[in-house]
Amino acid sequence: MGHAQRSQAELTQLGWSELAPKARALRLAHIVIAVVELSGLGYIWVCALQRRRDRWLAGALAALCAQGVGIVIGRGNCPLGPLQRELGDPTPCFELVLPPRAAKAAFPVLLVVTLAAMVSVAMRPPAKHL
Repeated sequence: MGHAQRSQAELTQLGWSELAPKARALRLAHIVIAVVELSGLGYIWVCALQRRRDRWLAGALAALCAQGVGIVIGRGNCPLGPLQRELGDPTPCFELVLPPRAAKAAFPVLLVVTLAAMVSVAMRPPAKHL
């Protein structure tokens, strides 16, 4: 069955084997970016709780700030979404692991969690080494 004959629900459920090579490459890159950014968010929280400051923290903060700029440019949506759809992959990255409603809520929730982590880092000065 061709894309024109599929329902919208079926189009958002394309499997790996149904994707064109460029769409697969972008999906994989998108997943890697998401894992790196979520790991960075976790690291920011670790640094806030342990009052740690290092280059990894600076990198994590920079990466999440860049993501934030991308979200602003995308007007609240992932900036890779249009490119992903253009390459034939209609499935948003978060919908690979979450139901559509939860996936749509992921950005606002992650924004709050990220801002809280950044404020926590700023409010908790580095630990003094004895």
